[in-house]
Amino acid sequence: MLIISIIALVSSLAFTGIVLPWMIIFMRSHHEGQEIRDEGPKWHEKKSGTPTMGGVVFVLAATISTIWVSAWQHEVSKLMWILLISMLGYGIIGFLDDGIKLFYKRNLGLRAWQKFSLQILVALIIVMIATTDHFKFNLYLPFFGMVSNVVIFTLFVVFWLVGFSNAVNLSDGLDGLATGLSLIAYATYAYIAFKQKNFAVLIFCMSVIGGLISFFIFNHKPAKIFMGDAGSLALGGGLAAVSIFLNRPWSLLLIGIVFVCETASVILQVISFQTTGKRIFKMTPIHHHFEMLGYSEWKVDIIFWLVGLIGSILYLVIWG
Repeated sequence: MLIISIIALVSSLAFTGIVLPWMIIFMRSHHEGQEIRDEGPKWHEKKSGTPTMGGVVFVLAATISTIWVSAWQHEVSKLMWILLISMLGYGIIGFLDDGIKLFYKRNLGLRAWQKFSLQILVALIIVMIATTDHFKFNLYLPFFGMVSNVVIFTLFVVFWLVGFSNAVNLSDGLDGLATGLSLIAYATYAYIAFKQKNFAVLIFCMSVIGGLISFFIFNHKPAKIFMGDAGSLALGGGLAAVSIFLNRPWSLLLIGIVFVCETASVILQVISFQTTGKRIFKMTPIHHHFEMLGYSEWKVDIIFWLVGLIGSILYLVIWG
């Protein structure tokens, strides 16, 4: 199983490595690039015009590799399709969001209610497929213990998929940051899937890892291309689905601790400003706070990657 998973990784790595340079050349020749937010750090303005939507390439690479390797091994299953739909569904939402930004040359894409509605729809589709496959979902809830209820399952899946797809999206604000964090998280789940002998999750995670390794070559500072919402939403949706269908949903709070902190910083900032008129952080998501303190992008990246790595190691040591 290990050799097969490595083949999936290499397949996705090669696809991304071959296609991505051509995408960069195409987008530059057509002057299609990222519009930087006006409210963002002023020193990020120089990144305006950098090609974006690179996530489309590694998402396609991971999808193709997962399908052909699974078919080759006669291991095509509903779980495989659930994982792919989780990634592709949110990737398509991100693609629409990015496409609107590029077409209208602005930094705002889909309206919040449109994006949120589509995210819920994808989550509900996943629940429908899972219930037809008689997936046994047991969730531990504080004060209630283990529960197995389709309503609770549905609400949790919607909350988890929407929440973490947006959490990874919030983390995609510095060159290479979300890419590195996602590599760590998917590698951790690949290890867990290998130990559990869960072929579908292992092949899926390794395919994503392969695509991200190639993408990182072009995405680290100074980034030649951004993943865009098409990549970040897809990665978050995939991670949430993996944690759920390994029956380890709460693991993502530690394995994805940086994503959680990024989201929490935004929520706390909004609550504080609306209730007291004061800001807790200089700027959110929190990676910008560290930039405002004088940290370089590389320094913030390395610190956040280390935190993500430590979170993953702690989870594996304690519960792995």
